[in-house]
Amino acid sequence: MAGVADAAAAAAPGSGGEGRRGGALEQQESGRGEPKTLWGSSESRPPPAGPGQPSPQQRTETLGFYESDRGRKKKRGLSDLSLLRFISAELTRGYFLEHNEAKYTERRERVYTCMRIPKELEKLMFFGIFLCLDAFLYVFTLLPLRVFLAMFRFITLPCYGLRDRRLLQPAQVCDILKGVILVICYFMMHYVDYSMMYHLIRGQSVIKLYIIYNMLEVADRLFSSFGQDILDALYWTATEPKERKRAHIGVIPHFFMAVLYVFLHAILIMVQATTLNVAFNSHNKSLLTIMMSNNFVEIKGSVFKKFEKNNLFQMSNSDIKERFTNYVLLLIVCLRNMEQFSWNPDHLWVLFPDVCMVVASEIAVDIVKHAFITKFNDITADVYSEYRASLAFDLVSSRQKNAYTDYSDSVSRRMGFIPLPLAVLLIRVVTSSIKVQGILAYVCVVLFYCGLISLKVLNSIVLLGKSCQYVKEAKMEEKLFNPVLTATPGKPAGKQQSMFKSTQGISTDENGSTSVTNQPVHQKENTPSLLVTSNSDQFLTTPDGEEKDISQDSSELKHRSSKKDLLEIDRFTICGNRID
Repeated sequence: MAGVADAAAAAAPGSGGEGRRGGALEQQESGRGEPKTLWGSSESRPPPAGPGQPSPQQRTETLGFYESDRGRKKKRGLSDLSLLRFISAELTRGYFLEHNEAKYTERRERVYTCMRIPKELEKLMFFGIFLCLDAFLYVFTLLPLRVFLAMFRFITLPCYGLRDRRLLQPAQVCDILKGVILVICYFMMHYVDYSMMYHLIRGQSVIKLYIIYNMLEVADRLFSSFGQDILDALYWTATEPKERKRAHIGVIPHFFMAVLYVFLHAILIMVQATTLNVAFNSHNKSLLTIMMSNNFVEIKGSVFKKFEKNNLFQMSNSDIKERFTNYVLLLIVCLRNMEQFSWNPDHLWVLFPDVCMVVASEIAVDIVKHAFITKFNDITADVYSEYRASLAFDLVSSRQKNAYTDYSDSVSRRMGFIPLPLAVLLIRVVTSSIKVQGILAYVCVVLFYCGLISLKVLNSIVLLGKSCQYVKEAKMEEKLFNPVLTATPGKPAGKQQSMFKSTQGISTDENGSTSVTNQPVHQKENTPSLLVTSNSDQFLTTPDGEEKDISQDSSELKHRSSKKDLLEIDRFTICGNRID
């Protein structure tokens, strides 16, 4: 009868649980997923609670166990908590990486990207170094010939009559200015004693030389950043249309400022070369080691910062310029050392290991720096092919009939590499190191000059072919025939575009592609001049699929102006490491 009474009490409404005899605690789950309730023995069962009221001795489940289970866990034997069981669980437990497939796939792609960086980066560096070489050889080969042709035209101009108001074309004026600056700075460099500078620097301590070399690197970037602006100001002041002849006097202060800049920058590079020469000739090579370790400090200053694609493009161009400049400095050091040892070929093999060490450290630092920058900023290795296409676009656009600048000036603006000061220093070192005496020596000089011209022409042909290939692969051909206009203050962009179309003849070839056939017509003096910006400034990388037409309303032009300003990057010197 007692069992029947207990069953009836358990089934009564509002009881909220089920009992068990013997005081044993067990768990039962409700069919509706309701909370589980534990009760004690039948003798100590509490009275049923009213509807909506919790039981006074109701216990809740915590972490999958009931509170009353803690007492039972304390009574377990030592065999359940043995060390062997823990070790067995550690040795046999498993996990599945496919449960987080996206994460591990991303990590693998990052490893593949880091492995591709050396190849893609060196492709860009190789192409960029030959672009700098082409601009550098231009100063020694084609520039003297262009200056000679311009002077011949100026002298024979009265024989042909004045067909145009301009005595010389703007390109010829710029060539003459470059040639005159080069000659004046060369003669000014004769007053700088290289030997005295070498012994003055050699007498300093190692720490002083290390600090001096770092200061020279910073000063070189500052000079490169401001120097091209000085030269551009001179070129534009000399070639812009002028209403009065008195306005031509403004060219004189710009010219003297340009001469002073080229001379000071050449002296700065000479001090750099002299410091590097002292490091090569030191007995324990401690200074050379310290100077090489300075390259690795560059990794610390750039890797752990946020970079966008445009910032990385700036840094890549700066690295190209820096590597080419170092090659020229090493050439100057070798020439000075070979002169001191009477051009003994055996001494060249003494310098060869140090030269290889400097070049290898420079390449290693660039690879490590770019690999970790792309890793930390989630940038793919394909971006370097886009950078290469942008540099190729500069070369191709400078060969167009409507080109607005010379290619050497385009390289100067893009990379911050100005060849005039470096050319002045190299001419000064070569003429002081090599003595030309006798007819045979002059014949060798003429043959060497012809070889330089052949090298320049061959290099230009190969670069132009490769550049056309890169531009086609990047699908940027149509940008060559769509020049972008910059809005003149006080005049809408739409009116300027209509004026530009009216002053330039455009024809269609058999294939249906548009090409510029005529030179731009000279505008009147009272009309504001149109500035045609470089298409590569707007497309530093390959275009992103959809392209908007330029002749849109002013609201869209204002909306795109901010984005365009971020992409219009001209030179990459100390500002090349600007981080957003």
